[in-house]
Amino acid sequence: MKVIRRAPELITPAKPTPRELKYLSDIDDQKGVRIQLPVLQIYINSGDLDPARVLRDAIAESLVYYYPFAGRLREVGNDGKLAVDCTGEGVLFTEADADVGLDELGDVVQIPIHGWEELVFDVPGSVGLLGTPLLLFQVTRLKCGGCIVGTRLNHSMSDAGGLAQFLKAVSEMARGASAPSTLPVWQRELLNARDPPRVTCVHQEFENIPIGKMENKVLRTFFFGAVEVAALRKLLPPNLPRCSTFELVVAVLWRTRTLAMNHNPFEEVQMICVVGARPKFDPPLPKGYYGNAIAHPAVKTTAGYLTGNPIASALEIIQKAKNSVTGEYMKSLADYLVLNGWPSYTGTAFLVSDVTRVGLEDRLWLGQGNLRCSSTDWVFRHVNFLRTIGE
Repeated sequence: MKVIRRAPELITPAKPTPRELKYLSDIDDQKGVRIQLPVLQIYINSGDLDPARVLRDAIAESLVYYYPFAGRLREVGNDGKLAVDCTGEGVLFTEADADVGLDELGDVVQIPIHGWEELVFDVPGSVGLLGTPLLLFQVTRLKCGGCIVGTRLNHSMSDAGGLAQFLKAVSEMARGASAPSTLPVWQRELLNARDPPRVTCVHQEFENIPIGKMENKVLRTFFFGAVEVAALRKLLPPNLPRCSTFELVVAVLWRTRTLAMNHNPFEEVQMICVVGARPKFDPPLPKGYYGNAIAHPAVKTTAGYLTGNPIASALEIIQKAKNSVTGEYMKSLADYLVLNGWPSYTGTAFLVSDVTRVGLEDRLWLGQGNLRCSSTDWVFRHVNFLRTIGE
């Protein structure tokens, strides 16, 4: 695949915006989200309108409301606390054309797409987390009339749900709305540590578990449609409580991955599950809050227990991790992060995330066009995908 890009440009807010310094939350500050997070959205047909022009204008209008995205992150003080300087400098935007159509990418587009770095191109000088654009967009037109929209998010600013909220605003502005239907809410102090901090929950996600060599790792994409999921469910005992497709798939993959890695039976293995915590708060977070509201609860067991027992055992462990996230857990997490210098979670765990229901599955309005798939990269992801045969 050959991609020809035009010179990148900065899209600034369509109207003047406040110049101010806004502090991020203590959940935003954790080192585990100090990364650039790429997202790809593939459209079968972008319609008669030029998707690049539609998106460019809508982003400028949306930045009037989400003006912190047009600023730059910097560290404030001696402890590395993050704040966004709302400078109005803008977000990066690149227009491109590829010499392939969707049919050449195959029936099941492999996620991540081979050569995806050409579709979310890291503009030189933009990769750092401080003093660089907080959002990057690339619209790549395909020969078939479709297009691929690549987005790169500075994860310290928002989680996937927050990004989806912004992209929804972009779609609404592209359709001619005078304002987003959900107005953005900053209020990052809601996810700050208590005074004084008090850790009340166990946070195993920051425990570094020694693990053997992980050489010769191979990346593979697996499609789990209705037939495959039904077959997996037949492996579960009938008296087992209800489980989601995500939980079932993760249980199978964690168990088979552990088998493939041939661990010592007594060696500890760890699983970290990214959990959206917005519904966990009481009172709930304000509608429109777009900061990081995620937790990374971890559970561990031995390789022998995981591989020597049925899938149901792995499933119970995973559900235990997800169910551990409560409003109190999030408060304890913020306290733990502040007391320990905003550490990163362990890099040896099986880290999984479900992005099928955060809003990234909703299509951008680019004139017209059906969204074929939406995916993030970086860890194992459970993503939505539409095959050409309709599944």
